Amino acid sequence: MAESTWKAEIEKWEHLKDITYSIVLGSKEKREEALNKKALLYIINRENVSWFIENHKWDFDTVVIDELSSFKSNKAQRFKVLKKVRPKLKRIIGLTGTPAPNSLMDLWSEIYLLDMGERLGRYIGGFRERFFVPDKRNREVIFSYKPRVGAEDKIYELISDICVSMKALDHIKMPELITNNVEVEMNKKEKALYDRFKSDMVIDLNDDCIDAVNAAALSNKLLQTANGALYDDNKAVIEIHNKKLDALEDLIEAANGKPVLIAYWYKHDKDRIMKRFQAEKINTSSDIDKWNRGEMPVALIHPASAGHGLNLQQGGSIIIWFGLTWSLELYQQLNARLYRQGQKNTVIIHHIITKGTIDEDVIKALERKDAGQNSLIEVVKWRLME
Repeated sequence: MAESTWKAEIEKWEHLKDITYSIVLGSKEKREEALNKKALLYIINRENVSWFIENHKWDFDTVVIDELSSFKSNKAQRFKVLKKVRPKLKRIIGLTGTPAPNSLMDLWSEIYLLDMGERLGRYIGGFRERFFVPDKRNREVIFSYKPRVGAEDKIYELISDICVSMKALDHIKMPELITNNVEVEMNKKEKALYDRFKSDMVIDLNDDCIDAVNAAALSNKLLQTANGALYDDNKAVIEIHNKKLDALEDLIEAANGKPVLIAYWYKHDKDRIMKRFQAEKINTSSDIDKWNRGEMPVALIHPASAGHGLNLQQGGSIIIWFGLTWSLELYQQLNARLYRQGQKNTVIIHHIITKGTIDEDVIKALERKDAGQNSLIEVVKWRLME
């Protein structure tokens, strides 16, 4: 994003032609060279924020944070170092399409960077005590919190004077968006294997001990199996079925030569897709340019590595979710790589769903905009105990 997106946006607009910029990326030597270059804007990725603040004198009066939600964790190093220099800033601007991707708790760190605790308090503990009560817990261990009655409205009221919400649909003409669920079904032998995996997971587990950690592990096993392959305890791949690959082939053929962007989650999914199709992975800025030039008919992308900030709308308008994710933030952000300003065609989002599996629960949670850790835990409990 820092290497390609902002550079392209600055050069695209006539009213920005006089803005000078320096991209602070690459090796330590290249970053140092970029910082020594005289410019109005210095563009840096969030991975280098800690290095920059800890190794250089701070003489900036304005900071713009694209994808502010990437600073949602108060325990992350990037938040801690930016918090240190926050009092030196005259202006700070945060941009995000998903301000509370997992829960309202995410807002505290983001708003703190904007107002240094003026609205939601100086400490996360005080914010939590004021607006939340324990939700999922195992005796004394609390796994999650839920908002108190009326907390959501009160939080929005407190931050309303420094937050502006703008929907693209309200200000620019957007193309049509079509979502489509493509169902596949395992045969009796494959489904029996899925059910056996699920039953084996119940052993040594009960309702009290399904916490956030092992719920995620169990969900991963079920999602992998639904996709058609599974890592065993030795990290070897066990192939179970090809139903999703068959459906993917039909969707690629139905695109009639139009480029398709395939979202995958597990490495074995990527490997199986690349073995069967002539697909290329979008990983670098040159890959992005190649996709946007229309030179990548079948592209693979991982939501966690490419969910934020990339402009991919010029290269195509079809997304196929081969494997689903519990992260509403990553799901929405990846879809927004194609469904955004500048897209000239109808955007189609396909979800390949294996019937009778956890896939059905994930897609329902995403459609309700209720995907996340809490839904994951509840679904795993229900699936394992049924």
